Amino acid sequence: MKINKIFSIMLIAASMATATAFSQAKITVKGSDTMVILAQRWAELYMKSNPSATIQVTGGGSGVGITALINGTTDICNASRPMKQTEIEKLKARYNTLGVQIPCAKDGVTIFLNEANKVEALTLKQLSDIYTGKIRNWKEVGGNDAEIRLYGRENSSGTYTYFHDEVVKADYAASVESLPGTAAVVNAVKKDVNGIGYGGAAYAVGVKHAKVKKDANATAYLPTAESIGKGEYPITRFLYMYLRNRPSGETKKYVDWILSSEGQMIVTEVGYFPVK
Repeated sequence: MKINKIFSIMLIAASMATATAFSQAKITVKGSDTMVILAQRWAELYMKSNPSATIQVTGGGSGVGITALINGTTDICNASRPMKQTEIEKLKARYNTLGVQIPCAKDGVTIFLNEANKVEALTLKQLSDIYTGKIRNWKEVGGNDAEIRLYGRENSSGTYTYFHDEVVKADYAASVESLPGTAAVVNAVKKDVNGIGYGGAAYAVGVKHAKVKKDANATAYLPTAESIGKGEYPITRFLYMYLRNRPSGETKKYVDWILSSEGQMIVTEVGYFPVK
């Protein structure tokens, strides 16, 4: 009788533990440092209105997030660049799926200058020549006679890859100082009168934003809601969420909320631009 009673208590405890596990839906999100402030804000507000959900957000860079998605250690990967074909093939080899790409925000990759820099606008060609080391002095682009000091992201960053593929289109100069996040790039340029950097629009505080032109004869634009919405700003990109399979359960509910008008309002508040 005593044994039966103990066994019954054990069954009840196990049932309670199972119920607790099912009631707490945990979603892990990892990847883009560009997106980490936005992702944390989404998670914070979603959990406030959905107390049964637990959303864990970490950065590390788009490449780190994609690796985690392939390794099965994150539910959602945030990426500021599209997945590479080699990464998609690894995902397919492991899970027999091509993954799911969800554009969730837009960003204008911003060119950061020190506030004392008198340069107002740069063409895509000039930016390429600056970051490959062909242009080394600010006087070559209308600035002071001073050496240009280059700041950029580490190679695990989606912003590093995007800027390389869409703007630089060649090897970065060896003189580029790689920094571990866009906030660090902004901080470096803020302190360096001859510095230049690039990164997500939401981080561009305390520095000057250079206008960007497609070519010498084109109109120069700042990354604003209007110029990005109309496709006028030349360095506009999507920010993505990647999943191994179509979302279901709490994850689907969370993704749907991010894409809703409420979730997209947060995109604007943080300093990026909505997809809808």
